[in-house]
Amino acid sequence: MAETSTGKNRLASEKSPYLLQHKDNPVNWYPWGEEAFEAAKTQNKPVFLSIGYSTCYWCHVMEQDSFEREDVAEVLNAHFISIKVDREERPDIDQIYMEAVMALSGHGGWPMSVFLTPDKKPFYGATFFWRAQFIQVLEQIAAHWKSGAANIHEAAEKLTGLLTSQRKSSGGAIDEGLLSQAYSQLRSSFDSSNGGFGPAPKFPRPESVELMLRIHRRSASADALNMAQQTLRAMAYGGIYDHIAGGFSRYSTDAKWLVPHFEKMLYDNALLVPAYLDAYTLTNDETFADVARETLNYILEQMTSNEGAYYSAEDAGEVGEEGSFYVWSYQELESYLSSKELAALEDLFYLPKGGNFEHGKIVFSRKLFKNWREKSNPEAAAALEKLKSERSKRSRPHLDDKVLTSWNALMIRAMARGYQVLGDRKYLDSAASAAKFIEKSLYSDEKLLRRYRDGSAKFNAYLEDYAYLIAALIDLYEANFNRHWLDWAVKLQTKQDELFWDSSNGAYFYTDPESKDIIVRRKDFNDGAIPSGNSVAAMNLLRLHDLTFEKAHKQRAVETLNSMADTIRRAPYAYAAALQAVDYLFDDSKQIAVVVPEASEDNTGEFLKQLRSTYLPNKVVALGTGGAVDDDNLLPILRGKTPLKESATFYVCENQTCKAPTTDPAAALESADKFSKLSL
Repeated sequence: MAETSTGKNRLASEKSPYLLQHKDNPVNWYPWGEEAFEAAKTQNKPVFLSIGYSTCYWCHVMEQDSFEREDVAEVLNAHFISIKVDREERPDIDQIYMEAVMALSGHGGWPMSVFLTPDKKPFYGATFFWRAQFIQVLEQIAAHWKSGAANIHEAAEKLTGLLTSQRKSSGGAIDEGLLSQAYSQLRSSFDSSNGGFGPAPKFPRPESVELMLRIHRRSASADALNMAQQTLRAMAYGGIYDHIAGGFSRYSTDAKWLVPHFEKMLYDNALLVPAYLDAYTLTNDETFADVARETLNYILEQMTSNEGAYYSAEDAGEVGEEGSFYVWSYQELESYLSSKELAALEDLFYLPKGGNFEHGKIVFSRKLFKNWREKSNPEAAAALEKLKSERSKRSRPHLDDKVLTSWNALMIRAMARGYQVLGDRKYLDSAASAAKFIEKSLYSDEKLLRRYRDGSAKFNAYLEDYAYLIAALIDLYEANFNRHWLDWAVKLQTKQDELFWDSSNGAYFYTDPESKDIIVRRKDFNDGAIPSGNSVAAMNLLRLHDLTFEKAHKQRAVETLNSMADTIRRAPYAYAAALQAVDYLFDDSKQIAVVVPEASEDNTGEFLKQLRSTYLPNKVVALGTGGAVDDDNLLPILRGKTPLKESATFYVCENQTCKAPTTDPAAALESADKFSKLSL
């Protein structure tokens, strides 16, 4: 039957905002689970699997055009078992069937439409369908299935075999030359006119920007620095950035970063903040600091729950009205602002009277030759504040208020880094609150869970949840030196090794062994919208090794990178996060221990301020009272190190071999700011 006893379909009892958007559809939706596949077997029907997420604009379009229509529901309910999946709750399912769709059509996206046999094997798939075409496809597949489905089962077996074979790791030894290859590929795809890499649509790709900053540091390549700076400035000055309230949209539909796809994702903003902070510490360009600050403030203002966790996303807008919350007509600007205020904005922004978006509306973008801080001038600041107030009266786009462990971890890292570089305590407090929330609500029996919403935590966490949280906790430890965060990171690393490590081929599986409801246990290597779990794990292991001196951490990091080596060689630009770990591995990474007398921080504050304002990506920092070499309660990096002359003392070490300790912060900083040369 199409409805449950509540009068809605089976999605009504779910917590996912995306699934709940479809609870009133006439389609007899099932959530992913054995009930659906048992029904498919019992009724001898193929499965229609629809995957999307709650802030996906074209998912909304397909719902209105197809899933809310009785004629579509009639075909689906008669001939298929229909399953809805939130890709953000179940990225493992999404990855498997996206790989299938990519193999079938050469491209992917959402909403994703996949047809499966009752044993979960895909045989046909695509993305968006308009209603007439969708009904035609459904009827054709139903007819083939009814006539015997031999060709369908054959196609399903071949495609499933392809998916299974692709999960094997590639081998070889990692080498520093991969950084040069990545630099060459990124330079060849760089848009020298508009910034960014590749043609429209333009995605931020902060991992590539951070990689260019690293390559510049060790090679002195002016081109690498220019690519990073130009991209960061173009994004911040373009329409992809919200000049009224801060924060970045998902991507730009054009090459000039002007017209965004207006949804705002937590992960994009979380990944962009460290890139801007790194650029600031490298160049001292206050623009980069301001963009990071405004983005973090937007998250605190609009994307943070009362419990301290971070929400997932804000929608692009209603179907047919995408971006309406964000854009303006020139006449609106005239009515809301004084002539002086409007003139001040026109001096800083491109505000064409005829518009630069649909229906004559205006997407704000900054004039590149203007200083970022000129918007703080009295008239401009007053105008922007008025527009923010007027905009707040509009109907705000849908908020996806679920809490995801991995995405929250990315923002914890951004907040912790924001505190370190910008010095604002509220960022540290936010990072700590979110970490406490995860520990309380998404951590049970020493295992992480994936999603929290409306009092319910569900789904075993994936590799990315563990890896991102470990990275965040290391950064949080280095922000306030609360040993609890580092101890938890070490504990999570042990659990990650237990659940995900492939002892036969190296590297980590994406899912744990308990994941019995998927057809393939795959590995995640290349970066997508977020960095790969294996790449982040490799960097974590290198950092943990330098803090704990645990040799197994470094061994696993090298094995993980080696398992990716051949794949990286084929397309290094797609593995920027892994190459950052390669940069750490081959550079003279610094272990910095600050030991202080009991109950005294002495001159550590100024040293930490200078250290954090210096671009030193390949380092770890620990602070404590130091003590005996055999003190098991002491963090290994601090063992055997004691304060000199009852003053804060700085130990700068490489490969566990330390230079002479000093009580002079300037001397310690000079010693830490060393690196091995990289030849491009």
